[in-house]
Amino acid sequence: MRRLSRLAATLLCFSFASLAASAQIPLLNERKDWSGPADAWWAHVSYLADDKLEGRRAGTPGYEKAVAYVEEQFKAIGLKPAGTNGYQQSFALVPTSIDTAASFFRINVNGKTIDFPIGSDATLAPGLENTSVSNAPMVFIGYGLRIPKKHIDDFAGTDVKGKVVVFFNAPPINLQGPQRAYARGNDQRWKQLAAAGAVGMISLALAPPQNNTNGPARAGGARLLFEDPTLNSMKGLQVSATIAYNAGDKLFEGSGHSYEELRKLANAGETLPHFALPGTLEAKTTISKAAAVHMSNVIGLLEGSDPKLKKEYVVVSAHLDHLGIGRPVNGDSLYNGAMDNASGSASVIECAKLMAKYPHPKRSILFITLAGEELGELGSAYFATKPTVPKKDVVADLNMDMYLPLFPLRFIEVQGLGESTLGNDARAAFQLNDVEVQFDKQPDENRFVRSDQVNFVKQGIPALAFKFGWTPDSPEQKVFMDWVKNRYHKPSDDLQQPVDKAAAAQFTVVLGQLTTRVANGPRPEWYPESSFADQK
Repeated sequence: MRRLSRLAATLLCFSFASLAASAQIPLLNERKDWSGPADAWWAHVSYLADDKLEGRRAGTPGYEKAVAYVEEQFKAIGLKPAGTNGYQQSFALVPTSIDTAASFFRINVNGKTIDFPIGSDATLAPGLENTSVSNAPMVFIGYGLRIPKKHIDDFAGTDVKGKVVVFFNAPPINLQGPQRAYARGNDQRWKQLAAAGAVGMISLALAPPQNNTNGPARAGGARLLFEDPTLNSMKGLQVSATIAYNAGDKLFEGSGHSYEELRKLANAGETLPHFALPGTLEAKTTISKAAAVHMSNVIGLLEGSDPKLKKEYVVVSAHLDHLGIGRPVNGDSLYNGAMDNASGSASVIECAKLMAKYPHPKRSILFITLAGEELGELGSAYFATKPTVPKKDVVADLNMDMYLPLFPLRFIEVQGLGESTLGNDARAAFQLNDVEVQFDKQPDENRFVRSDQVNFVKQGIPALAFKFGWTPDSPEQKVFMDWVKNRYHKPSDDLQQPVDKAAAAQFTVVLGQLTTRVANGPRPEWYPESSFADQK
């Protein structure tokens, strides 16, 4: 065989390099056999949802096994450690609960004291320290919301300085879309109330409580709060209480208004009056603390190829934890969490593996499995507030939480589709693969602001989340609804359930294409009309 000349060899090498540089993740129709990628994805799910991990409750040995597994996978792929201690970003939480015997909540009206027993008529939210108010005036301001882009301002014309604010912890009827659920977040509400000078808040329900059989299995009544006081989103709050539905009327005694009257107005979409309550509030919140609980996010970096843009970051995330061991259902007390959310963590790993095989996009990618989503989106709150890279350089979050690959990938529901330019990237990536993109078909569920992406949104970072889609009255809709009813947050979300593994692998490939597109394109931006555009 003749030797190539040095010039010919150089040209050949240049040719191969050019081909490699232009290589892209293949479209779905360019692969016929999905058994390999399906098996690889399922292998991660099988480990993470195995009984030996005992449901991966954050802060337990089972969760630490999951952390170690993801670390090993990131290392094998060649991702760079991007935590504060290798791949891990650890943080501490303090289990805090109310000492009911040493706490009280009562109002004084016209010389009469009306007591609200703690635990029955009133529930107090614990902070890191004991708090109290004495002779505090109270004012009712409807929903306690200020959303200028939705023409909602419950603060207008009302002085709340030095007062405890009473409100319905619900969105008004005319507030639709993801902002509807976002409005329920008391941390965002308190941010505005504190800026206006309020000292406390009392929330009321619009409807009677419902038994939620799909609620998480959480041990005890303790609330986990960040040990780091700089992460306290409720700073300055002297009392935070929720009044029981059957005790609401007591709060309005002597005001000229009744709880029932106000609820009827709200449920009819009528304008709610704002008024001062005649009584004053005395309340004391006494807390007890347990030993700190430690947990970790796992973060791996795929470095970008552009000398400038590699200092910006696209996040691909999924929560790693589940519910652990809880209330037995049909004799089974182990909540494996295969779809919720070993499936998402498996896709993070496989997306990283796929993208590492191709020329790196311009921006860097942070692949993150997050801790404590089931305990209140704790890991994402920690990372989004204290990221391991400059916060201003995090440009997007693509989050997988229980995306439910239960049937073939023909439709994909994209949560946050209409909020930012990321929606157009998602449309392009999925439609190129003959997958039809859908808006959220169950807007009342408000899933866009019910998982880890919400904490990126709070920091002003555009985000998307995903669910396998379906059409009305289709077999896929029935499968989806049956899963939510019979497996969501139940022990039956295990390795024995039917799963379309090939469809999960296909989704992960499109996720890699979408991530590459976002990392190579213009910096994502919120649409001006999005209410989330006003976040910091």
